[in-house]
Amino acid sequence: MAAARAQQISGHLNYPKGLLHGQVAIITGSGQGIGAECARLFANEGAKVVVSDIDGKKAEAVAAEINKNGGQAISVAGDMLNDQYLVELVKKTAEFGNGKIHIIVNNAGYTWDGVIHKTTDKQWDTILALHATAPFKLIRNAAPYFRVKDGEPRSIVNISSTSGVHGNAGQANYALAKAGVTGLTKTIAKEWGPAFGVRANTVAFGHIATRLTAAKEEGAFITTPDGEKVALGIPGAQKAVKEAGAAAYKDIPLGRPGTATEAAGAVLAAVSPLFAYITGQTIMVTGGRNM
Repeated sequence: MAAARAQQISGHLNYPKGLLHGQVAIITGSGQGIGAECARLFANEGAKVVVSDIDGKKAEAVAAEINKNGGQAISVAGDMLNDQYLVELVKKTAEFGNGKIHIIVNNAGYTWDGVIHKTTDKQWDTILALHATAPFKLIRNAAPYFRVKDGEPRSIVNISSTSGVHGNAGQANYALAKAGVTGLTKTIAKEWGPAFGVRANTVAFGHIATRLTAAKEEGAFITTPDGEKVALGIPGAQKAVKEAGAAAYKDIPLGRPGTATEAAGAVLAAVSPLFAYITGQTIMVTGGRNM
């Protein structure tokens, strides 16, 4: 089976129908930002994309755009913290994919920051549930579609952060969750790689220009399942200090934040046949920061 996969890769280096032609992908948190860019890039490369997001209107808009541009996508909106939604997401994806699922990108999430001595149990539990437990449950639910021997590629990407690699002040909850997905990723690679050829990698982002790194004063927020609003972004005063004058981004060799499209491109690469012999790795997408 492995030899057949290698032959398939070496025999089709041009990929005229796209790097992901014929594959079915779930991308969580793909109603906006990096997830939406992943959905567009995957569809451009021939994948059938399931747009998963808690915001139904945004998810539907992304799917509609993909379909209008000649791709194939559906939206399946719901809350990643709802176990029944995760079951339904896998079910509808398999139906869309004629009984097959090839790719999962666990991208959904947000930050709910606080210094250690002021972080509440709710902050702690919510972020760990969203960034660590929910991806695990989705993967577990999808196991029957990955533990197969049909000669087709299967790949899982769990999105992490430099906070999970290096830690970050004010983000104990987020740092622990993102560090945890690295262990989950490696375990998947070791359990499902030998018999089924499943690849699993972590993509860890540095400073990517999204609503999570914009000024908090811009007003972006997320609403928790019980109705509490969580402000997103970096407080303006802190952001101004970090980015003042010529010293802005001086610790990033490329001298700037990354774009959502650049971030999504790294995810596309990780699930593509160009990374066919790469598994169990944490791929740092940081513009060179912390190298």
